[in-house]
Amino acid sequence: MINQKTCYPSYLALYESGELHRRVEEARRRLGACTLCPRVCRANRLQNEIGQCNVGRWALVSSFGPHFGEERVLRGRHGSGTVFFAGCNLRCQYCQNYEISQLLDGSAASAERLAEIFLEVQEMGCHNLNLVTPTHVIAQILEALELAISQGFWLPIVYNTSGYDSVAALKLLDGVVDIYMPDFKYSDSQIANKYSGIEHYGEVARAAFKEMHRQVGDLLVENGLAKRGLLIRHLVLPNGLAGSREVLRFIAEELSRDSWVNIMAQYHPAYKASEYPELSRRITSKEYWEVVEYARSLGLHRGIPLEYAD
Repeated sequence: MINQKTCYPSYLALYESGELHRRVEEARRRLGACTLCPRVCRANRLQNEIGQCNVGRWALVSSFGPHFGEERVLRGRHGSGTVFFAGCNLRCQYCQNYEISQLLDGSAASAERLAEIFLEVQEMGCHNLNLVTPTHVIAQILEALELAISQGFWLPIVYNTSGYDSVAALKLLDGVVDIYMPDFKYSDSQIANKYSGIEHYGEVARAAFKEMHRQVGDLLVENGLAKRGLLIRHLVLPNGLAGSREVLRFIAEELSRDSWVNIMAQYHPAYKASEYPELSRRITSKEYWEVVEYARSLGLHRGIPLEYAD
């Protein structure tokens, strides 16, 4: 009998107890009038009706394999095993991966094929299974995971998300996901609505981050690799549009000052950003360093960069 308190990855205990199967059934039921993301579009995705994420019954996979552009604690020596899902529940006007998220560059994968992909990633020697943009395909992921485990899958799971996740759906992942890696995109919901086409982002993200932290706690790193916990990303936008100070204050005061935070500087105008003068340039070194220094002033220290490279 697997000990659920000490098992790693934790989903192995859920699988043995039958709880994972119950979660699969619950997630699949929610697809029938989709409530898996905060948009609650209620599309009958079980019948392949297209939801507001632009995806129907089956997940769309754009690519998969070892990725070396992730944080060092994820990529290690052999890479993070990314699976990029097409479609998204956001409409970011500056999306860096818009071909995948908005133009649906991907192929439909049944539960059986997705399970095969998970196993192929494991066979490649990757340190983890990194699910990129997974929010709208939680049910499909759980279906595939159950099948993959029955065939020997054991990699820890990274949930790589925009942060626009519902608490109810995240509860289906409690004990399934080992490492949550959300991007806290905005503090102001009006800004989020203008540039990403969603309402109440700030409120939804704060609740989601608290649930993720409740489930896995601060990031645990062993032998240079992340094992379990919350790894937060925050992309600095030009002209302070991300509300970085408010985001960081929330992390420090309402989550933990030991949170691992990656403050990202790689914003560049993409997709439709040129239509918005305030988004049509890269950030400056000054803009980036002001955010970093503010994070330090709050006592945030894990993952915070020491020097900036243009």
